[in-house]
Amino acid sequence: MSGAEGASQVSPAELLEMAKQAAAAGARVLAGRNAEALQASNKGDAGDWVTAFDVAAEHAVRGVISAARPNDSITGEEHGTTRPAEPTGYRWSIDPLDGTTNFIRNIVYYGTSVAVADADGVWLAGVVNAPALGRVYYAARGQGAWLEENGTLTRLEGPVPGRKGQILATGFNYDPQVRSEQAAQFAELLKDFADVRRLGSAALDLCLVADGTHDAFGERGLNEHDFSAGALIAEEAGCWVRRPRLASPLDGGPTDEERLDAWTCAASLELSGKFPL
Repeated sequence: MSGAEGASQVSPAELLEMAKQAAAAGARVLAGRNAEALQASNKGDAGDWVTAFDVAAEHAVRGVISAARPNDSITGEEHGTTRPAEPTGYRWSIDPLDGTTNFIRNIVYYGTSVAVADADGVWLAGVVNAPALGRVYYAARGQGAWLEENGTLTRLEGPVPGRKGQILATGFNYDPQVRSEQAAQFAELLKDFADVRRLGSAALDLCLVADGTHDAFGERGLNEHDFSAGALIAEEAGCWVRRPRLASPLDGGPTDEERLDAWTCAASLELSGKFPL
């Protein structure tokens, strides 16, 4: 597609099929996990790791997208921004390995996240493929959210309203000072819930709200690629979702301060008022 064709001529369903193929390519890389080939290195903050598999998975995802849609823009965690000379207006957001620390330690909550937005920044399709769980979560705008697992396709409808023992999922920043601030705020938030889970993958936490495993998820400081697919999946499952208003990666992305001030949340509507503004 050339830039002249515009962004309106491709349906969310078509984009979803491409997102599924791209996420599957990344997940196949992750499924080949080999402890001796991790090549883990630290990206800056203690605990913020990257491995050879992160890089290889993003390369695989980009390869699928670029082969089919060479004039779409792509932003990703490891390889930054690719903007073609004649962009269509569509932009893909890639997290090739969400849950890298889990992956390094062979904890099963990790996966490849792929989402696509139109020229107005509206998310149209998203996929989170978690190979160690054998699950593929996906959604296209206006078409509901779905889970493929063990050959079974299930429509997702969010948490059960009003159930007892509600669980809140969250995550914390790698910086000790920021983490202390988050912990202080979290103590107040947790009073309305029976328990908490910290699984280490925001993309999957959002999907687990969509499938009703978690009752709510809230975390400060996420990057767009962390939530782009999972937030759409939760939204299409009928959940209340709050995405942070962050500067687009095409425009250089947000400052660290802007990102750390912003919450990403998903829950049943009854729990939406529990989160800070």
